[in-house]
Amino acid sequence: MKISKLFVLMIAIVFISVLSADAQWVNQSMGNSGSVDWSSQIIQATGIGTGNPNQPLHAQRAMAIRAAKVDAWRNLLEAIKGVYLSSETTVRNAMVENDVIQTRVEGLLKGFSQVGEPKYLSDGSVEVTVEIPLTGALTDALLPTNFGGGQLMTGGQLLCPVCGQPWPAGKPVPAGVTLQQSAGYTAESGGVYTGLVIDATGLSVRPAMAPKILDENGNEIYGSKYVDRKWAVEMGMVGYDKDVNRARSNDRVTANPLIVKAVKTSGPNKADVVVSASDAAMIHSAAANQNFLDKCKVMFIVD
Repeated sequence: MKISKLFVLMIAIVFISVLSADAQWVNQSMGNSGSVDWSSQIIQATGIGTGNPNQPLHAQRAMAIRAAKVDAWRNLLEAIKGVYLSSETTVRNAMVENDVIQTRVEGLLKGFSQVGEPKYLSDGSVEVTVEIPLTGALTDALLPTNFGGGQLMTGGQLLCPVCGQPWPAGKPVPAGVTLQQSAGYTAESGGVYTGLVIDATGLSVRPAMAPKILDENGNEIYGSKYVDRKWAVEMGMVGYDKDVNRARSNDRVTANPLIVKAVKTSGPNKADVVVSASDAAMIHSAAANQNFLDKCKVMFIVD
């Protein structure tokens, strides 16, 4: 009997631990029927539909499911509109300002995936949950096309990222190209840093699709200037988590990320983070050894 009680207690502890871990994921509600999981970069919405009560039961259910999916699509559209694109604008603003973006986003959302089975409610209506990844085609439709051109500020010699040779003085840097440096910052362990984790806890940072890291003078330390756009589309500009230790082992930045504490947020949407001048220099020096900025190997730790 004692063994049985002990076993039940152990199961309960494990269950509570799992729930606590799940609570650490970065989830953001978007309206009444939508949400964004910034940890997995998935946006979801639910919809409810009803059928014609004068039709046979199977026909009512089929009609209700179709109506629920249409409602879910509308809610998914409203949810994505509420997402912060950057610290200055939202997806809604981008869609209003550009008809091409609006048409493309609306079309992409129709490719949603249904999550699980429909739920048949007691009043005869049906609830359906749908989702679509933020990364990939959706990010491609929303991010600006002008990426690259930034130069790592380490004081070292500028190098061609392809051949590794010194970049000719005065030669313009083509759009989409980020020069590397001859000098780099070596990790205390003797290796090199494989990614960057910005600890922004306590600052009420709001997740966004294209946030930036700035120094205290407003200079861009990380953003579209330092990123290969194909990586931004595939992975998203930044990964989000609520736990520094868990972020250390995240595939995005593993196995030896540089961890820096942010000092404040920037921008109306509070999506950009600011680091000290010394940390900004350290980030760029570290990136010169293995350009993790170029491949979006960056994570923000948020509340």
